Order: sequence, then C-alpha cells, then structure tokens
Amino acid sequence: MAESPTILVIGPRWVGDMVMAQCLFSALKEKHPNAAIDVLAPAWAAPIVKRMPEIRSQIDFPLMPGALEFRSRMRFGRLLRGRYDMAYVLPGSWKSALIPFFARIPRRVGNLREMRYGLLTDVVPLPDALKRRTARAYFGLARGGTFHAPKLTVDTANQAELLARFGLSGKKFVTLMPGAEFGPAKRWPSDHYAGLARAMIEKGYGVALLGSKNDASVTGEIATLAPGAIDLAGKTKLADAIDLLAAADLAVSNDSGLMHVAAAVGTRVVAVYGSTSPENTPPLTERSELIWLHLSCSPCHNKICPLGHLNCLKTLEVARVMAAAERLLQVPATV
Repeated sequence: MAESPTILVIGPRWVGDMVMAQCLFSALKEKHPNAAIDVLAPAWAAPIVKRMPEIRSQIDFPLMPGALEFRSRMRFGRLLRGRYDMAYVLPGSWKSALIPFFARIPRRVGNLREMRYGLLTDVVPLPDALKRRTARAYFGLARGGTFHAPKLTVDTANQAELLARFGLSGKKFVTLMPGAEFGPAKRWPSDHYAGLARAMIEKGYGVALLGSKNDASVTGEIATLAPGAIDLAGKTKLADAIDLLAAADLAVSNDSGLMHVAAAVGTRVVAVYGSTSPENTPPLTERSELIWLHLSCSPCHNKICPLGHLNCLKTLEVARVMAAAERLLQVPATV
C-alpha cells in the first residue's frame, strides 16, 4: 500500500448517515495521515462534506436514488480508472459497489450485505449487533484507528449573517427540528412541538424551527400554534442549518439528519425516538438526552405505525421533553 494512498468512498444518501460517515473518514486519516480521500455522493451532500477536514473533494453522484442504471455506472467507473488505490463502499446495496469495480480500484472494502462477492476484494464482517448501528458499522470498515464522534466545521461569517437576518443575534435560542424524511413514525406530533415552543418562549428563549421545504407544512402548523416561533423551514440551505445549529443553546429533534448535524457542531441535543431505537443511532455527543418510551411495540423500524395509534410518540408528554431540555441547558456550553 502506498504511503499516501488515494481513497474513494462511496457515500450514503441520507444526511444523518453522511454525518456519521465521518467516523470512518477520521479513522482512515489516522491510519493513513497523508491519504487523499474523495467522496462520491449526491450533490446535496456537498455542504456537509465541505465541513469535514478529512475530505479532499466530493464527486457528485450522477444517478437517481434507487436506479440501477448498470451501463451508466459502468461508464462512470471507467472514467475513474487509475485514480484510486482503495475504495470503501458504505451503502449495502449490490449496485453501490459497481462503480469501484468498473474503476478497477485494487482494494475495494465493504460489508457483504447483498452478496457482493467479486465486487469487493475485502469483505468486512458485520456483526448482527451493528447492523443498525450506523456510525459503528462505518467505523468498523477502517479495521483500526480510534473512534471519534463527527465534528463539522462552522462558517462563522455565514453564521453571523444568518443570526442578524433572522433576528437571533445576541439572543438565547433553541432550535426545534420536527421533520423526519424517513416517515411519520419518527415524528413527534406538531402540537407537542408547539407546546414545547411555547414553554421555551415563556422561559425567555427564542425558538427557531428548522427543516427542509418538505417540512414546511409541519413547521407552519407549529408556528401557528406557538406565536413568536421563527419558521425557517425551506428558507435556509443545509450549510445555513449547520451554522445556525452551532449557534443555538439547544436543539430538540426527532431521530433525523439534523439531529446528527446538531451533535456534530457541539450543540446540546434532546433527541425524541418513536419507531427507531436510541441504542442504534444516538446523537454522538455526551451533551444529549435521549427520550424514548420503551413501549412493547417499539422499535418497529417502520415508516408508518403498523398498529395505527403511534402511541410511542403521541403519549410522550411535553413536560418530559421540557424537563430534559432544562437539565441540558444547565450543562456548560463548552466542555
């Protein structure tokens, strides 16, 4: 192996997974300090990848999610021939290993998953206990190094401009992230978030609602029920969300990508779990509280409640989340 290997990582397609992938990147840099690491990922991931000092550059993934497009992957892989010594394949699908294979990258590392014999040269065993523990599974591909929680850099100039634009400069404020791309079985109800927002406002905190344009209907409902909350869903870019979260005193979130972003910029996090388990995908920070009711029917890992009641989230009271938030707000901002 070259002293300064060039490494291609086939990245994941979810925000939270991309943040957790930094656990692998930092381990690879520890093992190969002079390595040049590039990430093949969807264009939306650029704001996250740019905040990871371990990464040299991102290559935009040219294909639609879920599409096989075998010939396109073959052509794209051939364009990369001769550029890389190693490849790490993070997604578990068979098709995700095709580009490194067609690029003829000498060493291709990944978990077996969809019977990828031949496509991978180095199959790393994935114990059953780690199959849903994404950060640890990614880190395990390095086969060595030290596990470090993700740590994204912050653009302080952009942060200052955003705080001024949205009237948050010099104020204590919390961010609420009520969306979840995965599905409604991950979303604490809007009226619960609104109750929390009102309680925070009564305590003297500003409240900013963050999310993508897909979350705008949810955040709009919360803003209506909690006058004074600032609805920023769809009004900020992903890079902006990173910088705003870094300035917040606290983030309250469902199990979502922005939850992992908040943890990676050092913000205190209250994480609310419904159909998923905090044992698998917790925010990787010591300054967090994980709220989960431990019902007999959860975690079910379904997008929609199979029993039709969503009790794992509907019966989770605002007072319990507020108490966790108040405890965390007593923890020093820097440790």
